[in-house]
Amino acid sequence: MGSTTGTPESTVIGHSTGDKVLLFGGLPLAGLVLGFFLPRLADWAAGLSWVPFQGVLRLIAAWDSWWVVVVCVVVGLVAGVVLAGMALDDTLKVTITSRSVEFLKHQKTVTVPREKVSVAFLDGKEIVLQDASSRELAREKHDQLKSETPKIAAAFRAHGYPWSEAGDPHSAEFRRWIEDNPDLPPAVNAILKVRSRAFDDGDKGKADLRELRTELTNLGYTIKDKDRKQYWRPTP
Repeated sequence: MGSTTGTPESTVIGHSTGDKVLLFGGLPLAGLVLGFFLPRLADWAAGLSWVPFQGVLRLIAAWDSWWVVVVCVVVGLVAGVVLAGMALDDTLKVTITSRSVEFLKHQKTVTVPREKVSVAFLDGKEIVLQDASSRELAREKHDQLKSETPKIAAAFRAHGYPWSEAGDPHSAEFRRWIEDNPDLPPAVNAILKVRSRAFDDGDKGKADLRELRTELTNLGYTIKDKDRKQYWRPTP
């Protein structure tokens, strides 16, 4: 999913009209079609021993009535709408103006005032904003296609943000975290140890990784993740 739309006052990355049409048109339609053919598919699959849930399939296939088709169509349509909503909620929306940058994801908004941003850049799939002390003000994973990423830089530049085409000016300062690193305070090592376990906890783990990164930022350390490994640097 990739989109960039804008006006002279603002530029929005993600959540375009085309994305919404694709999600709320395509997924419910797919659910409707699947629901319509589900009784026939169940009847066909019920005869295949290698297909799981044979009991459920035989039950659906046995209900040879028009109302079964109607129920399956409605369920498929509703499921498509729900999946579309979940997909949209999981897509990062970035609104850039000359006054601020607003990140919206999972109904949570992070707003960074323009005057605090010293540099903006891409670190892999993440949009990063830093202040004059190199402290990270935001680090958010975008959902744009590779061909769309130049538009991210263009949007920030268009609204007067200093953009680093070379990426993080402090990338050489990061070191990989090793448990109980003697160069780090015990409190920082403890938080990093908890973060290392959060990679396996799904959505809850993602929330913990984000929250604990903020704690480490407040303690004077910048953290970034790559391939489930943690890298750190002190913030001057």
